[in-house]
Amino acid sequence: MDNNYKDIIPSVVYATQNGATKSIEYMSDPVFAQKTLGDGMFVIPTEGIVASPVKGKLIVVSETKHAYGILADDGAEILVHVGVDSVILNGKGFISSVKVGDHVDVGTLLCTIDLDIFENEQISSETAIVIANKNKFHIIKKYEHDTVTKSEKIFEYIRK
Repeated sequence: MDNNYKDIIPSVVYATQNGATKSIEYMSDPVFAQKTLGDGMFVIPTEGIVASPVKGKLIVVSETKHAYGILADDGAEILVHVGVDSVILNGKGFISSVKVGDHVDVGTLLCTIDLDIFENEQISSETAIVIANKNKFHIIKKYEHDTVTKSEKIFEYIRK
């Protein structure tokens, strides 16, 4: 952790899926890798259950069920984007469990995905978890895991 922030209690973002985690700049999608949509991490999932990484309120659920925006209780806007170019599936292989306005806790089911469909369509199932309003928040610690379980810490952040 950055020692400049040792007296501040950070907020925590948790893994959305079981799998492995890496810093967003290593994601195969250049838009996420360049942090255009925010800084964060991504999960390489080993299962199709996608859970909320934070406590908050759903402010976006894409029509194609591949993207979820959560306004965390502290004001951070967390984007969960399932798959690279998964929008072209037009919802195929996704079952959403939430709607805009729903309140979620860490671990609340957002959606399930059919990993076989991703594989058959040659679409990466990498799932980005980023802070979309990056101008207001700063990530102070990232946790890369070779093996991660849902609701395990993947990064910590504070308000700028």
